[in-house]
Amino acid sequence: MSEEEASRGRYYEDFEPGQVFRSHIGRTVTQADNIWFTCVTMNPNQRHFNTAFAEATPFGRPLVNSTFTLALVTGLTVADTSQNATNLEWSKVVMPNPLFEGDTVWAETEVLEKRESSSRPGTGIVTIRTRGINQRGEVVIEFRRVFMVASRDTAEAAFTGPETDEPWRV
Repeated sequence: MSEEEASRGRYYEDFEPGQVFRSHIGRTVTQADNIWFTCVTMNPNQRHFNTAFAEATPFGRPLVNSTFTLALVTGLTVADTSQNATNLEWSKVVMPNPLFEGDTVWAETEVLEKRESSSRPGTGIVTIRTRGINQRGEVVIEFRRVFMVASRDTAEAAFTGPETDEPWRV
């Protein structure tokens, strides 16, 4: 895949069962991330935003909101997997270890299967499994995800954005 193709994301033809992708960047979770996400989603579980309460739990400190963990790890995979896709399903979400404020997470994804869509010509269905790994090498989340992705010969794949005839001004 050329650099330009890589920047535009993968299409159905680019996936093969057994491929493994690892995020090139990690993301450190801040207290602001955790509190903001918890408040925006109207989650009243004090384990995420009340330090005194969280200190009295078996974890001894605030836990990162589990749906934030799911969203973050999914986001870390988009450039490698679903930049040209529409999510259809998340399943089998497990969280074997806690994620805490201050932890840094990376994602690892394996392509499990692919098939052409029976109802939407020019698209395929890809099933992957992903895990989030913290800086200590602990898996903090694992899940399966299914998405519908365009084939390389579709109008969607050909779209490159607007062009202009106007001259440069600088």
